[in-house]
Amino acid sequence: MRLALFQPDIPQNLGAALRLGACLATPVDVIEPCGFPLSDAGVRRAAMDYGALADLTRHASWSEFLAAPQRAEGRLILFTTRGAEPLHGFEFLPGDTLLFGRESAGAPSEVHAAADRRLFIPLAPGARSLNLTVSAAIALSEALRQINAFPTGAPSV
Repeated sequence: MRLALFQPDIPQNLGAALRLGACLATPVDVIEPCGFPLSDAGVRRAAMDYGALADLTRHASWSEFLAAPQRAEGRLILFTTRGAEPLHGFEFLPGDTLLFGRESAGAPSEVHAAADRRLFIPLAPGARSLNLTVSAAIALSEALRQINAFPTGAPSV
């Protein structure tokens, strides 16, 4: 299972996604360019003390991400407000990559076309969308639950 962010706009969301990946033992892929300067120091600052625990792979472009060896392992599952099916009816597999688009613009048509499946998280009437990292946490939690892959350690205090 992997978590991927397509050209993220907000450094704090990247930091929260890295913390999510570190805490749930899930690698995080960042597909550049980002909407902010992404340096090693910036990643450490955004991820705070979870940067060292995070398994981060940076991809210089969408095509580089698609060609990465990790992509051969499973399906590309795009989460989008234009999704075709709800999250709760989908069966996840261990090799899946959960992909989330830009906060400001979502995912472009070529990303939609490359996805094996497109999912959405059902919301209450009148609600437009959730924060990117909140959506990623919901999706990743459901996927890990289904494949019985939550970390087994107790939280530290």
